[in-house]
Amino acid sequence: MFSEENPRRLAQIALIALLIVGCVAVLLPMVGAILFAFVLWICTWTLYSEKLLPRIGGRKSLGAALMTMLLVLLILVPMIFLVASLANSADFLVEEIRPRIEQGLPAEPPAFLSSLPIFGSEIVSSWHRFAANKAELAGLLKQLIEPARNLALATGAIAANGLLQLALVLFVIFFLYRDGETIAHALYVGARKLGGELGEEMIERARGTVIGVMLGLVGTAVAQATVAMVGFLIAGVPGAVLLGFATFFLSMVPIGPPLIWGGAAAWLYGQDQNGWAVFMVLYGLLVISSIDNFLKPVLMARGAGISILLIALGVIGGILVFGFIGIFLGPVLLALGHMLLGRWTREEKSA
Repeated sequence: MFSEENPRRLAQIALIALLIVGCVAVLLPMVGAILFAFVLWICTWTLYSEKLLPRIGGRKSLGAALMTMLLVLLILVPMIFLVASLANSADFLVEEIRPRIEQGLPAEPPAFLSSLPIFGSEIVSSWHRFAANKAELAGLLKQLIEPARNLALATGAIAANGLLQLALVLFVIFFLYRDGETIAHALYVGARKLGGELGEEMIERARGTVIGVMLGLVGTAVAQATVAMVGFLIAGVPGAVLLGFATFFLSMVPIGPPLIWGGAAAWLYGQDQNGWAVFMVLYGLLVISSIDNFLKPVLMARGAGISILLIALGVIGGILVFGFIGIFLGPVLLALGHMLLGRWTREEKSA
Protein backbone atom coordinates (compact mmCIF):
# COMPACT_ATOMS: atom_id res chain seq x y z
CA MET A 1 0.00 0.00 0.00
CA PHE A 2 1.06 3.56 -0.66
CA SER A 3 1.84 5.66 2.35
CA GLU A 4 0.81 9.28 2.66
CA GLU A 5 4.42 10.29 1.96
CA ASN A 6 4.50 8.73 -1.52
CA PRO A 7 2.30 11.34 -3.31
CA ARG A 8 4.27 14.09 -1.62
CA ARG A 9 7.57 12.46 -2.67
CA LEU A 10 6.35 12.11 -6.27
CA ALA A 11 5.25 15.73 -6.32
CA GLN A 12 8.66 16.81 -5.06
CA ILE A 13 10.44 14.74 -7.73
CA ALA A 14 8.17 16.14 -10.44
CA LEU A 15 8.81 19.70 -9.23
CA ILE A 16 12.57 19.17 -9.22
CA ALA A 17 12.43 17.63 -12.72
CA LEU A 18 10.41 20.59 -14.02
CA LEU A 19 12.86 22.99 -12.42
CA ILE A 20 15.82 21.24 -14.05
CA VAL A 21 14.09 21.25 -17.45
CA GLY A 22 13.28 24.94 -17.05
CA CYS A 23 16.87 25.83 -16.15
CA VAL A 24 18.21 23.86 -19.12
CA ALA A 25 15.71 25.55 -21.46
CA VAL A 26 16.76 29.00 -20.23
CA LEU A 27 20.51 28.34 -20.52
CA LEU A 28 20.48 26.23 -23.71
CA PRO A 29 20.75 29.16 -26.19
CA MET A 30 23.78 30.43 -24.24
CA VAL A 31 25.47 27.13 -23.41
CA GLY A 32 28.22 27.59 -26.01
CA ALA A 33 29.18 31.02 -24.68
CA ILE A 34 29.03 29.80 -21.07
CA LEU A 35 31.25 26.79 -21.80
CA PHE A 36 33.73 28.96 -23.68
CA ALA A 37 33.78 31.38 -20.73
CA PHE A 38 34.64 28.42 -18.48
CA VAL A 39 37.43 27.42 -20.89
CA LEU A 40 38.97 30.91 -20.78
CA TRP A 41 38.52 31.05 -17.01
CA ILE A 42 40.30 27.73 -16.48
CA CYS A 43 43.19 28.70 -18.74
CA THR A 44 43.73 32.16 -17.21
CA TRP A 45 42.90 31.47 -13.56
CA THR A 46 46.56 31.08 -12.53
CA LEU A 47 47.45 34.42 -14.12
CA TYR A 48 44.54 36.07 -12.32
CA SER A 49 44.94 34.47 -8.89
CA GLU A 50 48.75 34.33 -8.62
CA LYS A 51 49.89 37.36 -10.63
CA LEU A 52 47.14 39.98 -10.63
CA LEU A 53 45.31 39.65 -7.31
CA PRO A 54 48.41 39.95 -5.06
CA ARG A 55 49.36 43.19 -6.85
CA ILE A 56 45.99 44.84 -6.20
CA GLY A 57 45.60 43.80 -2.59
CA GLY A 58 43.26 40.87 -3.25
CA ARG A 59 40.34 43.07 -4.40
CA LYS A 60 38.38 40.52 -6.41
CA SER A 61 35.89 42.83 -8.14
CA LEU A 62 38.68 45.11 -9.35
CA GLY A 63 40.76 42.13 -10.44
CA ALA A 64 37.84 40.61 -12.31
CA ALA A 65 37.20 43.93 -14.07
CA LEU A 66 40.87 44.28 -15.05
CA MET A 67 41.08 40.72 -16.39
CA THR A 68 37.86 41.20 -18.34
CA MET A 69 39.18 44.44 -19.86
CA LEU A 70 42.38 42.65 -20.80
CA LEU A 71 40.38 39.97 -22.61
CA VAL A 72 38.37 42.71 -24.35
CA LEU A 73 41.61 44.21 -25.66
CA LEU A 74 42.99 40.83 -26.72
CA ILE A 75 39.84 39.32 -28.27
CA LEU A 76 36.95 41.68 -28.87
CA VAL A 77 38.74 44.77 -30.23
CA PRO A 78 40.80 42.83 -32.84
CA MET A 79 37.63 41.02 -33.91
CA ILE A 80 35.87 44.34 -34.51
CA PHE A 81 38.78 45.59 -36.62
CA LEU A 82 38.84 42.30 -38.52
CA VAL A 83 35.13 42.51 -39.33
CA ALA A 84 35.58 46.11 -40.49
CA SER A 85 38.51 45.06 -42.66
CA LEU A 86 36.46 42.29 -44.26
CA ALA A 87 33.72 44.81 -45.05
CA ASN A 88 36.27 47.13 -46.69
CA SER A 89 37.68 44.19 -48.66
CA ALA A 90 34.19 43.39 -49.95
CA ASP A 91 33.81 46.99 -51.16
CA PHE A 92 37.21 46.73 -52.87
CA LEU A 93 36.15 43.50 -54.57
CA VAL A 94 32.98 45.14 -55.89
CA GLU A 95 35.02 48.03 -57.27
CA GLU A 96 37.31 45.53 -59.01
CA ILE A 97 34.43 43.60 -60.58
CA ARG A 98 32.47 46.64 -61.79
CA PRO A 99 34.95 47.58 -64.60
CA ARG A 100 34.75 43.99 -65.87
CA ILE A 101 31.02 44.40 -66.31
CA GLU A 102 31.45 47.71 -68.13
CA GLN A 103 34.58 47.04 -70.20
CA GLY A 104 34.73 43.26 -70.55
CA LEU A 105 37.68 40.89 -70.24
CA PRO A 106 41.02 41.27 -72.04
CA ALA A 107 41.20 39.38 -75.34
CA GLU A 108 43.77 36.88 -74.04
CA PRO A 109 43.73 35.14 -70.65
CA PRO A 110 46.78 34.96 -68.33
CA ALA A 111 49.33 32.47 -69.63
CA PHE A 112 49.25 30.24 -66.58
CA LEU A 113 45.58 29.33 -67.17
CA SER A 114 46.37 27.37 -70.33
CA SER A 115 48.98 25.30 -68.47
CA LEU A 116 46.53 24.11 -65.82
CA PRO A 117 45.94 20.35 -65.99
CA ILE A 118 42.53 18.90 -66.95
CA PHE A 119 40.56 22.18 -66.88
CA GLY A 120 43.06 24.57 -68.49
CA SER A 121 41.77 24.32 -72.06
CA GLU A 122 38.15 24.65 -70.98
CA ILE A 123 38.92 27.75 -68.90
CA VAL A 124 40.74 29.35 -71.85
CA SER A 125 37.92 28.62 -74.30
CA SER A 126 35.36 30.03 -71.85
CA TRP A 127 37.56 33.12 -71.43
CA HIS A 128 37.63 33.69 -75.18
CA ARG A 129 33.87 33.28 -75.41
CA PHE A 130 33.17 35.78 -72.64
CA ALA A 131 35.80 38.21 -73.94
CA ALA A 132 34.13 38.20 -77.37
CA ASN A 133 30.64 38.66 -75.93
CA LYS A 134 30.42 41.43 -73.33
CA ALA A 135 26.69 40.96 -72.94
CA GLU A 136 27.15 37.31 -71.93
CA LEU A 137 29.90 38.25 -69.48
CA ALA A 138 27.76 41.00 -67.96
CA GLY A 139 24.85 38.58 -67.60
CA LEU A 140 27.08 36.02 -65.87
CA LEU A 141 28.54 38.55 -63.46
CA LYS A 142 25.13 39.99 -62.66
CA GLN A 143 23.90 36.47 -61.87
CA LEU A 144 26.72 36.18 -59.37
CA ILE A 145 25.88 39.47 -57.66
CA GLU A 146 22.84 38.13 -55.79
CA PRO A 147 24.61 35.03 -54.38
CA ALA A 148 27.59 37.21 -53.46
CA ARG A 149 25.25 39.67 -51.76
CA ASN A 150 23.56 36.86 -49.84
CA LEU A 151 26.95 35.47 -48.85
CA ALA A 152 28.04 38.91 -47.63
CA LEU A 153 24.86 39.27 -45.60
CA ALA A 154 25.27 35.79 -44.12
CA THR A 155 28.91 36.51 -43.28
CA GLY A 156 27.90 39.77 -41.64
CA ALA A 157 25.22 38.00 -39.62
CA ILE A 158 27.72 35.35 -38.48
CA ALA A 159 30.24 38.04 -37.55
CA ALA A 160 27.61 40.01 -35.63
CA ASN A 161 26.47 36.87 -33.83
CA GLY A 162 30.08 36.07 -33.01
CA LEU A 163 30.57 39.51 -31.50
CA LEU A 164 27.41 39.09 -29.40
CA GLN A 165 28.60 35.68 -28.23
CA LEU A 166 31.99 37.13 -27.29
CA ALA A 167 30.27 39.93 -25.37
CA LEU A 168 28.28 37.31 -23.45
CA VAL A 169 31.47 35.33 -22.79
CA LEU A 170 33.14 38.42 -21.34
CA PHE A 171 30.08 39.16 -19.20
CA VAL A 172 30.05 35.63 -17.76
CA ILE A 173 33.78 35.44 -17.20
CA PHE A 174 33.74 38.57 -15.01
CA PHE A 175 31.67 36.69 -12.44
CA LEU A 176 33.79 33.56 -12.85
CA TYR A 177 36.89 35.59 -11.91
CA ARG A 178 35.15 37.40 -9.07
CA ASP A 179 33.65 34.25 -7.51
CA GLY A 180 36.23 31.81 -8.86
CA GLU A 181 37.36 30.37 -5.53
CA THR A 182 33.78 29.60 -4.51
CA ILE A 183 32.98 28.03 -7.89
CA ALA A 184 36.17 25.93 -7.92
CA HIS A 185 35.51 24.75 -4.36
CA ALA A 186 31.94 23.77 -5.28
CA LEU A 187 33.16 21.83 -8.32
CA TYR A 188 35.72 19.87 -6.30
CA VAL A 189 33.25 19.19 -3.47
CA GLY A 190 30.64 17.99 -5.95
CA ALA A 191 33.16 15.77 -7.74
CA ARG A 192 34.35 14.34 -4.40
CA LYS A 193 30.83 13.53 -3.29
CA LEU A 194 29.91 11.91 -6.60
CA GLY A 195 33.09 9.99 -7.32
CA GLY A 196 35.47 10.32 -4.42
CA GLU A 197 39.11 10.22 -5.49
CA LEU A 198 38.07 9.37 -9.04
CA GLY A 199 35.90 12.49 -9.22
CA GLU A 200 38.80 14.73 -8.22
CA GLU A 201 41.06 12.98 -10.72
CA MET A 202 38.50 13.57 -13.47
CA ILE A 203 38.31 17.28 -12.61
CA GLU A 204 42.11 17.55 -12.80
CA ARG A 205 42.28 15.63 -16.08
CA ALA A 206 39.56 17.82 -17.61
CA ARG A 207 41.42 20.94 -16.48
CA GLY A 208 44.73 19.71 -17.88
CA THR A 209 43.15 18.75 -21.20
CA VAL A 210 41.42 22.13 -21.61
CA ILE A 211 44.66 23.97 -20.89
CA GLY A 212 46.55 21.69 -23.29
CA VAL A 213 44.07 22.25 -26.11
CA MET A 214 44.08 26.00 -25.54
CA LEU A 215 47.88 25.97 -25.50
CA GLY A 216 47.90 24.17 -28.83
CA LEU A 217 45.36 26.51 -30.41
CA VAL A 218 46.85 29.76 -29.19
CA GLY A 219 50.46 28.66 -29.61
CA THR A 220 49.83 27.54 -33.17
CA ALA A 221 47.85 30.71 -33.95
CA VAL A 222 50.66 32.94 -32.65
CA ALA A 223 53.29 31.00 -34.59
CA GLN A 224 51.28 31.06 -37.82
CA ALA A 225 50.45 34.74 -37.48
CA THR A 226 54.09 35.63 -36.83
CA VAL A 227 55.56 33.73 -39.76
CA ALA A 228 52.69 34.88 -42.01
CA MET A 229 53.33 38.51 -41.10
CA VAL A 230 57.03 38.06 -41.88
CA GLY A 231 56.16 36.53 -45.27
CA PHE A 232 53.76 39.37 -46.11
CA LEU A 233 56.40 41.96 -45.20
CA ILE A 234 59.06 40.20 -47.31
CA ALA A 235 56.72 40.00 -50.32
CA GLY A 236 55.61 43.60 -49.94
CA VAL A 237 51.93 42.82 -49.33
CA PRO A 238 50.10 45.88 -47.94
CA GLY A 239 48.44 45.60 -44.55
CA ALA A 240 50.82 42.89 -43.37
CA VAL A 241 50.06 43.49 -39.68
CA LEU A 242 46.29 43.34 -40.25
CA LEU A 243 46.69 40.18 -42.34
CA GLY A 244 48.77 38.71 -39.52
CA PHE A 245 45.92 39.35 -37.06
CA ALA A 246 43.49 37.78 -39.53
CA THR A 247 45.75 34.72 -39.79
CA PHE A 248 45.79 34.47 -35.99
CA PHE A 249 41.99 34.34 -35.72
CA LEU A 250 41.43 32.17 -38.79
CA SER A 251 44.11 29.65 -37.79
CA MET A 252 41.43 27.92 -35.68
CA VAL A 253 39.59 27.11 -38.93
CA PRO A 254 41.28 24.36 -41.02
CA ILE A 255 41.15 26.35 -44.29
CA GLY A 256 41.53 29.74 -42.63
CA PRO A 257 45.23 30.64 -43.19
CA PRO A 258 45.25 29.53 -46.89
CA LEU A 259 42.46 32.05 -47.51
CA ILE A 260 44.77 34.81 -46.25
CA TRP A 261 48.05 33.87 -47.89
CA GLY A 262 46.25 32.65 -51.01
CA GLY A 263 44.53 36.01 -51.31
CA ALA A 264 47.88 37.74 -50.86
CA ALA A 265 49.38 35.59 -53.63
CA ALA A 266 46.45 36.44 -55.93
CA TRP A 267 46.94 40.14 -55.21
CA LEU A 268 50.64 39.90 -56.02
CA TYR A 269 49.85 38.13 -59.29
CA GLY A 270 47.30 40.80 -60.15
CA GLN A 271 50.06 43.38 -59.68
CA ASP A 272 52.26 41.49 -62.20
CA GLN A 273 54.62 40.38 -59.44
CA ASN A 274 54.66 36.76 -60.54
CA GLY A 275 57.87 35.85 -58.72
CA TRP A 276 56.57 37.13 -55.39
CA ALA A 277 53.23 35.42 -56.03
CA VAL A 278 55.03 32.09 -56.47
CA PHE A 279 57.07 32.83 -53.33
CA MET A 280 53.88 33.53 -51.36
CA VAL A 281 52.29 30.25 -52.46
CA LEU A 282 55.40 28.21 -51.59
CA TYR A 283 55.88 30.07 -48.31
CA GLY A 284 52.25 29.50 -47.41
CA LEU A 285 52.33 25.79 -48.19
CA LEU A 286 55.75 24.95 -46.75
CA VAL A 287 55.94 27.32 -43.78
CA ILE A 288 52.60 28.79 -42.67
CA SER A 289 50.38 25.74 -43.18
CA SER A 290 53.01 23.23 -42.07
CA ILE A 291 53.00 24.80 -38.60
CA ASP A 292 49.35 23.84 -38.20
CA ASN A 293 50.05 20.27 -39.29
CA PHE A 294 52.97 19.61 -36.95
CA LEU A 295 53.07 22.12 -34.08
CA LYS A 296 49.40 22.09 -33.02
CA PRO A 297 49.05 18.34 -32.24
CA VAL A 298 52.40 18.29 -30.45
CA LEU A 299 51.50 21.23 -28.20
CA MET A 300 48.03 19.86 -27.49
CA ALA A 301 49.28 16.38 -26.64
CA ARG A 302 52.09 17.68 -24.44
CA GLY A 303 49.82 20.05 -22.52
CA ALA A 304 46.99 17.55 -22.10
CA GLY A 305 49.17 14.57 -21.30
CA ILE A 306 47.38 12.25 -23.76
CA SER A 307 48.31 10.91 -27.18
CA ILE A 308 48.20 12.94 -30.39
CA LEU A 309 45.69 10.44 -31.84
CA LEU A 310 43.15 11.08 -29.06
CA ILE A 311 43.63 14.83 -29.39
CA ALA A 312 43.12 14.75 -33.17
CA LEU A 313 40.05 12.50 -32.96
CA GLY A 314 38.62 14.60 -30.13
CA VAL A 315 39.04 17.89 -32.00
CA ILE A 316 37.58 16.58 -35.28
CA GLY A 317 34.70 14.71 -33.66
CA GLY A 318 34.03 17.53 -31.22
CA ILE A 319 33.69 20.09 -34.01
CA LEU A 320 31.32 17.81 -35.95
CA VAL A 321 29.09 17.24 -32.90
CA PHE A 322 29.29 20.45 -30.83
CA GLY A 323 30.59 23.10 -33.24
CA PHE A 324 33.42 25.44 -32.23
CA ILE A 325 33.23 24.63 -28.52
CA GLY A 326 33.74 20.98 -29.52
CA ILE A 327 37.42 21.82 -30.05
CA PHE A 328 37.66 21.70 -26.25
CA LEU A 329 34.83 19.33 -25.33
CA GLY A 330 35.89 16.53 -27.70
CA PRO A 331 39.42 16.05 -26.34
CA VAL A 332 38.17 16.45 -22.75
CA LEU A 333 35.57 13.69 -23.18
CA LEU A 334 38.07 11.34 -24.84
CA ALA A 335 40.68 12.10 -22.17
CA LEU A 336 38.21 11.29 -19.38
CA GLY A 337 37.12 8.11 -21.17
CA HIS A 338 40.75 7.10 -21.64
CA MET A 339 41.44 7.73 -17.95
CA LEU A 340 38.43 5.67 -16.84
CA LEU A 341 39.36 2.83 -19.20
CA GLY A 342 42.95 2.81 -17.91
CA ARG A 343 41.76 2.80 -14.31
CA TRP A 344 39.31 -0.04 -14.99
CA THR A 345 41.95 -2.19 -16.73
CA ARG A 346 44.41 -1.61 -13.87
CA GLU A 347 41.77 -2.71 -11.35
CA GLU A 348 41.00 -5.78 -13.45
CA LYS A 349 44.68 -6.77 -13.52
CA SER A 350 45.13 -6.28 -9.78
CA ALA A 351 41.97 -8.25 -8.94
